[in-house]
Amino acid sequence: MSAAPAFSGGVFITPVPGVPFSAMAEQEMTQVLKDGTSFRRKTAAFIARDFQGRIHNESHEVLPISATRQPTLLSIHIYDPNTRLNTFLDTRTHIARQATLPSPPPTAPPSDWAQRESGENSSSPNAQFVDLGINALDGIEVHGYRRTMTLSTKASGTDQSVVITDEYWYSEELHLNMLASHSDPRTGRLTVSVTHLNRNEPAADLFEVPSGYKLVDTTPPE
Repeated sequence: MSAAPAFSGGVFITPVPGVPFSAMAEQEMTQVLKDGTSFRRKTAAFIARDFQGRIHNESHEVLPISATRQPTLLSIHIYDPNTRLNTFLDTRTHIARQATLPSPPPTAPPSDWAQRESGENSSSPNAQFVDLGINALDGIEVHGYRRTMTLSTKASGTDQSVVITDEYWYSEELHLNMLASHSDPRTGRLTVSVTHLNRNEPAADLFEVPSGYKLVDTTPPE
């Protein structure tokens, strides 16, 4: 099987206060095999943010597209912007690794290059940026952006040029990418979508370490 798409997938939840929600983050991956056929997989995870800006982001196993069972929960990421306490829960070992971040994370998605670019990027002459305008997803207004990167035959590592496409639909209201996709003909396509959006305040225990977990402080020494 060829390497997985470079786009890491998942949803980066910005830790901004005052905009609570919960939703499902659904991912679908189509990978290109060496014989030219494709292999489709999927996963889905629960995500949430409370009024304080605390986030809850789950990671589940990836299953074949034909699977009917729910993917197994593997880990949970919790972050509290008020204390900068970052926690990763391993559901198999029941170990909670915690670290206090030296500085707060950004309040915009890490893949928000398109929101800052327009036209051709002079630092990347092979990249083209397109503003896709305003749309609505799950009742939320989103702004779409697309970047295409053309790699030469030499740079692509193949016998032909390759066009890589990234697309994002960003909600300014939620500070969240509601839909993101990455397409590379050498590896395949990955789509991440936020669905089943609920704007109510999530349960408080989603942002706390459950009982029975062993706490391990991984904060680097000063």
